[in-house]
Amino acid sequence: MPSSDAEEILKIGHALLQEGLVVGTTGNVSVRSQDTGGIMITPSGVPYPDLQPEDLVLVDENGQRLEGRLRPSSEVMLHTAIYRRRQDVNGIIHTHSPFASVFAVNRKEIPPVLDEVAQLIGGSVQVAEYAPPGTPELADFAVSALRDRQAVLLANHGMVGVGRNLKEALVVCQVVEKAAQVYLLAKLTGNPYTFSEEEVKALRCSFLKSYGQITGRES
Repeated sequence: MPSSDAEEILKIGHALLQEGLVVGTTGNVSVRSQDTGGIMITPSGVPYPDLQPEDLVLVDENGQRLEGRLRPSSEVMLHTAIYRRRQDVNGIIHTHSPFASVFAVNRKEIPPVLDEVAQLIGGSVQVAEYAPPGTPELADFAVSALRDRQAVLLANHGMVGVGRNLKEALVVCQVVEKAAQVYLLAKLTGNPYTFSEEEVKALRCSFLKSYGQITGRES
């Protein structure tokens, strides 16, 4: 399996743990490999500090294992469903971060109250209909709610961030967690302003033209 993909996944996994976006063995990370045409994903049940390159699993777009001795993440169907629908996506991260999870359990979207959300996510973070973890239904609901945006909440579960590379997907997860926290605090102190659809479009277009891709190798 491509070592650069494996090294990137391990680095991202450690960052997620250090920033409190995941705990224990929760959450999962994957990357679309340009080298093999497959999808490299974290295995099921291995803590991030213990992950080694040889623990990662290579699957095809239907989730069938191509390489690796361990079982792929239980959410492999969620990842592969997004890759099949979104050819622009090359990195996916699923987290159980605290503030985003508050919105997930309340089944309420995170509105675009920060310009970062409008620029990077492309609008509000919608909530996917509930389905049990690891099921085809969850994958279908997540893809439907994600649409052309970069993040989606999973009802009573967590969130998913996607990007043109894994580094961008990580920033998406960080921005969603920050936005959830800011919005909750803003509601306690006043009436936060939400960007209009037109404002979101303008901010998103400006971001894509001015900043382009967040620094990182397209996987």
